[in-house]
Amino acid sequence: MKVAIVGASGAVGQEFLRVLEERNFPVTELVLFGSARSAGKEYPFKGKKYVVKELVHGDDFKGVDIAFTSAGASVSKEFAEDITRFGAVMIDNSSAFRMEEDVPLVVPEVNAFDAIARPRNIIANPNCTTIQMVVALQVIENLSHIKRVHVATYQAASGAGAAAMEELKLQHKQILEGKTVTVEKFPYQLAYNLIPQVDVFTDNGYTKEEMKMYNETRKIMHSNIQVSATCVRVPALRAHSESIWLETEKPLELEAVREAFISANGIIYMDQPDDKLYPMPYYLSGKDAVYVGRLRKDLTNDSGLTFWCVGDQIKKGAALNAVQIAEYLIKIKNIG
Repeated sequence: MKVAIVGASGAVGQEFLRVLEERNFPVTELVLFGSARSAGKEYPFKGKKYVVKELVHGDDFKGVDIAFTSAGASVSKEFAEDITRFGAVMIDNSSAFRMEEDVPLVVPEVNAFDAIARPRNIIANPNCTTIQMVVALQVIENLSHIKRVHVATYQAASGAGAAAMEELKLQHKQILEGKTVTVEKFPYQLAYNLIPQVDVFTDNGYTKEEMKMYNETRKIMHSNIQVSATCVRVPALRAHSESIWLETEKPLELEAVREAFISANGIIYMDQPDDKLYPMPYYLSGKDAVYVGRLRKDLTNDSGLTFWCVGDQIKKGAALNAVQIAEYLIKIKNIG
């Protein structure tokens, strides 16, 4: 496979390199692209060093089989034709194409088959919070249709990029040293704080991040499921957490749900209250799976369940999900 990474210098671009190497993805040729500022930087991959090329309009993607793109929605829109013109499959990590009808929005554990029909040769990677939620929801959907979901997210600094992670670290240092705190990447100081806003507000009072969870979940799961979200930025570094309440069409026995989580693909069930064992973002950063715990019946609804889940935002919430899409296409001989 000739593989291209667009946005190679960013947090997700760097994670692409790590994931491709960890999973021994069949890369025979690798090309890295970035902005003019990133051009010339070198990054290692499988014992070799690769130089970042400046992304420009032209025929640089000729011969590329798969292009993983994570340079922002505006870049994806501007260069989509250049990337796909010669047959490359563009797996895009931005919000550029997620809700377009002729672009599949894919989480392999839920709807891998959607990746096969791609009229524009573009596949969209969902929003990170949506990815980890639907991996867990699909397990329950297989037992009984989910009618509605209420979710509160606790989102790490990594969701705002590598520079935001560094700012959080800097803020803690500045506070301890009694210095003025730098606030550039978030609306307010994040250290020792929670910010109940992720992305900009829309006319209905929900943020774009919250509406992504509503719209993307329905598209991925091919469902009329109703989702109401409150998204909160928290001073964790790179793993998102979610508290989820849901209502199914018929009541489910906890043991059946528990067994379904234990046997599910892409999930690790971590739920031993007596031993204080449950998923926490500090300990699960860098992990592949979505971790589920605190499973219990909703006290207000006989058909309700509630649980807690944690997933690495940069890995499963971005790079790993995209690579898994490509692996699926290779497995069914739909690419290359």
